[in-house]
Amino acid sequence: MDIDLLVHLRTYLTERRQHLFTQILAKRTRHFTVVAEDVYQLHNTSAVMRTCDVFGIQDLHVVEEINRKQIDKEIAMGAQKWVGLNRYNSITTCIETLKKDGYQIVATTPHHKAHALHEFDITKKSAFFFGKETEGLSDIVINQADSYLTIPMYGFTESLNISVSAAIILQHVVTRLKQTDIDWQLTEAEKIAIEIAWAKKSIKSSDEIIERFYKDVNQ
Repeated sequence: MDIDLLVHLRTYLTERRQHLFTQILAKRTRHFTVVAEDVYQLHNTSAVMRTCDVFGIQDLHVVEEINRKQIDKEIAMGAQKWVGLNRYNSITTCIETLKKDGYQIVATTPHHKAHALHEFDITKKSAFFFGKETEGLSDIVINQADSYLTIPMYGFTESLNISVSAAIILQHVVTRLKQTDIDWQLTEAEKIAIEIAWAKKSIKSSDEIIERFYKDVNQ
């Protein structure tokens, strides 16, 4: 039924948009994902979402135990349409969910056990956790992390903006990933589900169109 619905929705899209969806889905991955833990500044979370889209990361996980904000569409530059957003009220729930999905928890931190970025093992499914602008990640993440990752720095300043950190890490690991024979691409079922979601966001009155589709199918 999902594939039939997708075929129907494609009739409302231009050939260019259909081709673009196919091209981008072929480059999307869930081998890596990103988590923002109680980031205070709205523009930072929005910029991280934009970074995820640029580097083909399909999902962004946002933990909002303290700070809850909407995505800034001007900063996200449309990425909010294409990147899956998962919200959590608890960091523990987020960690448990990702571990059940097979991800190792990677704390981005200058922790004494942290691996330098160029040493990171890209073969494992990994969720990269980024913390608050000033305090960094919570003790819960640090204590439950499977791995620690740091970006080598050589100046007086000992930290980077969260969106800059995310961009540096994702550019590095995604580039390396795509040079391997690791099965990093989405499954066909995932591609169909995501393309349907994208089509719904691209088509005016998509809810009514889908309702009519199911009504016709069930007659």
